[in-house]
Amino acid sequence: MFAFIVHPHHSHCMTTQNTPEDTAVQHRTRLRKLRAEMPEDQRSRGGLLMRARLFTWLNVARDEAARAGRPAPATVAAFWPMADEPDLRPLLSQWVENGVAVALPVVRERNAPLAFLPWTPDAELRAGPYGIQEPVAGAEVLPDVVLVPTLGYTDQGDRLGYGGGYYDRTLAALRERGHPFVTIGIAWSCGELDADYVPAAHDYPLDAVLTQDGWVPHAPLEQGATSGTTLHTYRMN
Repeated sequence: MFAFIVHPHHSHCMTTQNTPEDTAVQHRTRLRKLRAEMPEDQRSRGGLLMRARLFTWLNVARDEAARAGRPAPATVAAFWPMADEPDLRPLLSQWVENGVAVALPVVRERNAPLAFLPWTPDAELRAGPYGIQEPVAGAEVLPDVVLVPTLGYTDQGDRLGYGGGYYDRTLAALRERGHPFVTIGIAWSCGELDADYVPAAHDYPLDAVLTQDGWVPHAPLEQGATSGTTLHTYRMN
């Protein structure tokens, strides 16, 4: 996920009852540890499986939209991985080859919504305020699909992020602009949260979450069984 490491400021009040913010911090600490302990071979294979599922999903979604006479998803907002995150970069290059527009998030100012600028394999990048690679040039785009870096998730698509609130603000701003889009959380399966996890009041559930073990609860935009007439092959490299 487009990861922001934020150190929440806790008041040093004398209480034995955890606030929701305290609980979220505890979840983040635990999930970061689980992520860091993942063996590299599992991380590599898991990333490959996630890239293949995303590639197939988008092709099917575009085919189904064309058959139904609907606008097909054309622009995907992805993210440049930080340490321990699933690496989708090989997929981004293949999407561009196949005519899908890819964008990456840019921090224009702290504590504000992200902007999405176009990315291609030869695009000039530079490190942003958090050390994450960002496109240098291009006009802001409105994505049809937003891949959301996700630390923790529930079966209902509730998301626990990194604590900076950037994607909460960004998704809220996109909704206000009235542009339809699909949100897909990208997470490792070790990020699954207990059923009693309570999301923050401002949190919107994601349309789906993708882990190395598959879709949660199911792939977005599912139209029932697919015809299977089109074979989409993801380069397994």
